[in-house]
Amino acid sequence: MFKFVLAAILLVMPALSPADAASGGHGENSDTAVAQLIGELGLRESSTAVRDLPGWRPPVKILVRLLPDDQLSDFQAVAPGVELVAVESVEDAAKNVPGAQAILGYCSQQVFSAEPALQWVQVYSAGVERCLANDGIREGDKLLTNGQKIGSPALAEHAVAMMMMLARGLDVYHSNQLKGTWQRQTGLARADHVELTGRTVLVAGLGGIGTQVAKRAHALGMRVIATRGSRREGPDYVAYVGLADELNQLAEQADFVINTVPLTDKTRGIFNKTFFDAMKSEAFFISVGRGASTVTDDLVNALEEGSIAGAGLDVTDPEPLPEGHPLWSMPRVIISPHTAGRSGRSLQRLSLLVRENLRRYVAGEPMLSVVNIERGY
Repeated sequence: MFKFVLAAILLVMPALSPADAASGGHGENSDTAVAQLIGELGLRESSTAVRDLPGWRPPVKILVRLLPDDQLSDFQAVAPGVELVAVESVEDAAKNVPGAQAILGYCSQQVFSAEPALQWVQVYSAGVERCLANDGIREGDKLLTNGQKIGSPALAEHAVAMMMMLARGLDVYHSNQLKGTWQRQTGLARADHVELTGRTVLVAGLGGIGTQVAKRAHALGMRVIATRGSRREGPDYVAYVGLADELNQLAEQADFVINTVPLTDKTRGIFNKTFFDAMKSEAFFISVGRGASTVTDDLVNALEEGSIAGAGLDVTDPEPLPEGHPLWSMPRVIISPHTAGRSGRSLQRLSLLVRENLRRYVAGEPMLSVVNIERGY
């Protein structure tokens, strides 16, 4: 019995994610967790040490918005000799930012106006379009880092869950459940109950989220094709990687399209009438990227006209989706309120990333997840 239990423990231990080790410690265990985080999510390390950037000097004051379960002492342990100030709002940050070199957790013009010399901004989200809308982020030599790829596993599983729910008609059956109705004949034909093996999924945006989606779809036996903005390289489990201008052409092949693109000037409104017209009438559209990459009126029209079979939406435009909007009551549409990235492990990974970037900034080392301000991600 003892040997059996020991074997079971040994089998489980390698499956622990870096998030499981992220909740405490700043020594060898923390270093291992960081290395696992970088390796498993493919986090990018800057090619330039922060000490070599214009204007950097050893920081004396940094503002920190603490995440749930974080303690300021955890951050202080990786930033010895630096005054760390915990802030709870933009207004609180603007009041305390004079004299600070960096801020973790807020990106606001109000803060930049109060301290124009601020050099480093760490945002906790992956999307940075709202941050980049602030004039102050482009002034001086500011360094911007974000939470890219941190929520990718959760986002990918949310997208796959929506895909499977629509494939099996669970949205229809759940609606009947809420009515207390046992109804086998729902208007869904036998062919409307889709098996995913052998089906084609188009992942639009083969970045952090898209790669995680592709990995899971491939594991389900699906043929995965994808687009990405700048190059054709992709993992072995992606059958074809096209450039952005091939999106509509590839949509013709897909049984499911999963939108994971960031929001930039180039991706705004790319899922439009032309795109939906290119999709198969029996295909589904899943969106966990950014809401404004989809022209909402065109999506509504495509659903009403039967140009596509249905949609799963974690992001919308506008957001939040207004009360009474047609999408709320349309058949074969699933909506979640921009929560796809939520999970306990996502939060732990984010906390680990932020602490590691703080350590690197104080030490003058290359940073993780640096945003290209010109490209927008």
